Amino acid sequence: MNLAEILPQLLTGFTSFGWGNALMLVVGGILIYLAVAKEYEPVLLLPIGFGCIIANLGMSVYNEHGFMKVIYDAGIKSELFPLLIFIGVGAMIDFRPLLAQPRMVLLGAAGQFGIFGTLILATWLGFPLNEAASIGTIGAIDGPTAIFVTSKLAPDLLGPIAVAAYSYMSLIPIIQPPIMRLMTTRKERLIRMDYAPRPVSQTTVIAFPIVVTVIVSLIAPGAAPLMATLMLGNLLKESGVVERLNKAAQNEIINIATLFLGLAIGATMTADKFIFDPATGEWQLRTLLILGLGLLAFIMDTVAGLLFGKLMSFLSGGKINPLIGACGISAFPMAGRLSAKMAQEEDFDNFILMHAMGANTAGQLGSVIAGGVLLAIVSTMM
Repeated sequence: MNLAEILPQLLTGFTSFGWGNALMLVVGGILIYLAVAKEYEPVLLLPIGFGCIIANLGMSVYNEHGFMKVIYDAGIKSELFPLLIFIGVGAMIDFRPLLAQPRMVLLGAAGQFGIFGTLILATWLGFPLNEAASIGTIGAIDGPTAIFVTSKLAPDLLGPIAVAAYSYMSLIPIIQPPIMRLMTTRKERLIRMDYAPRPVSQTTVIAFPIVVTVIVSLIAPGAAPLMATLMLGNLLKESGVVERLNKAAQNEIINIATLFLGLAIGATMTADKFIFDPATGEWQLRTLLILGLGLLAFIMDTVAGLLFGKLMSFLSGGKINPLIGACGISAFPMAGRLSAKMAQEEDFDNFILMHAMGANTAGQLGSVIAGGVLLAIVSTMM
């Protein structure tokens, strides 16, 4: 074999590298910068950013013989990674504040309004129903749920939807406060909520994940895998007899699954999927539209939660602080802590953290159920 035959093979990387790939390397670099310099969801954005870089260097999930294809098929296509992550999430959640205040379930339901509102808007803008439903799940502010639903309904949109879901989750302290101040009065933010909950027995906290799994599996089978793994993680924690498994779920299992999940998602972010498709000559403007719709879904969730919080405050005679409505989204525990912080900015001695956490855990359950219901409805209609 002479040099003329060898040289083209050596230059394959350069000949297949276009301006779109170079731009996507910049996108990957920006994600890594946000993870490292700004600490925006670094556990996810850093591997997603690196995955984006290697995807545009010939190592995308679309390379049938590449290692990223193996990871994608094993963890995303099979839905394994989101489920493993949910075991870890469940092991970190304490449902006692919710069990002590069952009415917080209403706020968890109100916090899912943006999912369905965005679905309707995306359909109106011309997205097919399966893609519109996947875009709507960004409003859950729950990365694993959004990825789980999207991998089933619209796998081609997995990259932008995952980036949007986790980016907006990290931007909660920036996006929510202005909305919370706009939607509530200072008098409402000053409302103090006494925390004198009913005692929750150990039997109750152990039975809760089992009962919820059975009920959700019967009512909304589409949500069953996510709910079952979430509740399994919580059962490991609350049982008190499998501390090694509990710690593994909170650390090794969730960390390894998150690493490979991020890499696999990043490896879907090729230039032809994100920017410009040379095969069709079309610009992928829908990527920007998806990011915009995801932000709108987040805002709609927050507004709906606050409005419902204001309604509950009115009906209770001013005994409920409407700020807790803003944490009816998922994003546990960041959203709950933010609502409590907002209340303390007005009155340092105003402690609504446990109420906020009750609404926040309700939002976690609500996002899983909403995603499962959406998946079941859209799958039936397709």
